[in-house]
Amino acid sequence: MKGISRRDFLSGAGCGTAAAILCSRGRSAAAAERKLKLALSPGSIGVSVSQMDAIDLAQKHGFEAVEANGGYLVSLPDAQLQDLVGQLKSKGIAWSAAGLPVDFRQDEAKFNDGMEALRKMAPVLQKAGVTRVTTWVMPCHRQLTYLENFKLHATRLRAAARVLADHGQRFGLEYVGTQSLRNSQKFPFLHTMAETRELIDAIGTGNVGFVLDSWHWWNAGETADDILAVKNQDIVSVDLNDAPAGIPREQQIDGQRELPAATGVIPVASFLNALLKVGYDGPVRAEPFNKALNEMDNDAACIATIAALKKACEKV
Repeated sequence: MKGISRRDFLSGAGCGTAAAILCSRGRSAAAAERKLKLALSPGSIGVSVSQMDAIDLAQKHGFEAVEANGGYLVSLPDAQLQDLVGQLKSKGIAWSAAGLPVDFRQDEAKFNDGMEALRKMAPVLQKAGVTRVTTWVMPCHRQLTYLENFKLHATRLRAAARVLADHGQRFGLEYVGTQSLRNSQKFPFLHTMAETRELIDAIGTGNVGFVLDSWHWWNAGETADDILAVKNQDIVSVDLNDAPAGIPREQQIDGQRELPAATGVIPVASFLNALLKVGYDGPVRAEPFNKALNEMDNDAACIATIAALKKACEKV
């Protein structure tokens, strides 16, 4: 995941504009104009490259957006930052989102260090034209009860959200619906859209919304109606994934997924149709945590990923 990777955390504990039109066949002109941006998130598909190389790969393979590496951007002198932004625009690529550099899940010292990094990063993201920052919420805890954990998240994420709001950033929270992960520690925590909405309301800064992942939506037992209950402005980013076939939902493993529309286990058409109806127009990326994909070279991984994203859109 962007920023502090969930995978790392757990291990330690049609190209161009046309591709963005979400399945216009059989729809009104107004519906056809509701565009998503197919986004490259290199680390999510096992691609380890520099920010500039990621931009080049995105252009080469028909992605319309690319993940912002906030740590790299903040290291650049202003002139180099503006040059990079110019190159991004000249290639017709937009930013998708940056990851939150704050570890709000552990001790106070780590949280404070992360907040200091965020205070340095947020104005740089604003200069670079990045408008979305995302993170994820662990669905369980070894020691904290649900209420204790909720209060901790609300307090710490509110502090981060205020810094981001001061610099024009929307802040997305991704709930984790995987049942096997939720049951791996003593105290389950939020793992649904409804519970995440309660946390967003408790944060109360006005710039916080959802990161919706088809994997977690399906694992949480949610339907299109859950998505239809929110508005476009409530959704900061979207992930598309599929699930391995032949494995009961309660036994699915968070770090073992498939590319979008690979198996048909997750009803991608229902998920995307609901997003279309609420007018979602932000970035969509694949985050399969897939071993076979991770073992491909960079070009092959990008080719497989953009093909899967387009295949998913064609199902709508």
